[in-house]
Amino acid sequence: MLIHFISNYIEYLEVERGLALNTILAYRSDLYSLAEFLQSEKIDDYSKVQRIHINMYIKNLYDKKYTPRSITREIASIKGFFKWLSINNYIQHNPALAIEQPKLPKRLPKVLSMKEISELLDESMSVLNKAVLELLYAAGLRVSELTDIKINNIDLNSKYIRCIGKGSKERIVPIGLKACNALKNYYKDREYTVKKYRLSTNYCFIKDDGKKLTRQDVYNFINSIGKNINKDISPHTIRHSFATHLLENGADLRVVQELLGHSDVSTTQLYTHISKKRLKDIYFAINK
Repeated sequence: MLIHFISNYIEYLEVERGLALNTILAYRSDLYSLAEFLQSEKIDDYSKVQRIHINMYIKNLYDKKYTPRSITREIASIKGFFKWLSINNYIQHNPALAIEQPKLPKRLPKVLSMKEISELLDESMSVLNKAVLELLYAAGLRVSELTDIKINNIDLNSKYIRCIGKGSKERIVPIGLKACNALKNYYKDREYTVKKYRLSTNYCFIKDDGKKLTRQDVYNFINSIGKNINKDISPHTIRHSFATHLLENGADLRVVQELLGHSDVSTTQLYTHISKKRLKDIYFAINK
């Protein structure tokens, strides 16, 4: 019975909320873990769940040495689930209503300087990887947005792309000449691969073997090329750098918010802290 409700909730997240696959998988994993714990406590009905049971489960996570960030995500999953149960009258009271989140230490994202980005872009790489790196930096895309982008969502003449972000929200992002040129060069290889394997795919990024480029492929490439400049980086590092460089060069915060696809400007404001920290670091480096 516990799993039945979780399945219905996951379907709701997928169909009605349109959440990304990775988010849905995380919710499912968290809620299955909760269901397993409740069953170990002989609870087979969510109407019997009390706040003390959820507190016991959270304590169990701490005992297992889960990080505060992981526990925060688990609590968010639980709160969302019980809210859904309550709204749909599957339970009479919401035991997760007043559950508190652990305090997370403020952690500024890792960013590269404009010089380091230039060094990365000057590295020798395939035309596919060159197009991937140029587009990541030119548009500040999430890695899933990049791998899922369709070729007809890229307009090289008008120099913009249309991508689908979190919650299936669509946004238009302009791209520069370098990214456009890198894509044009890649398209020649793509056309050859499409003909070779007689593909009908609309995905922009495909590998030499005809398979769709995956998130892991992009992670591996970015991590590998980062080592060439002695940096441990991920695709999100490129996104963080895109946002920081825009703000450092005078872009309006609201514009950066739109380009990144953030629903809340407070998320974007984090990059203003990075810019201030970088300015301090430069100042004190000069004035030692």
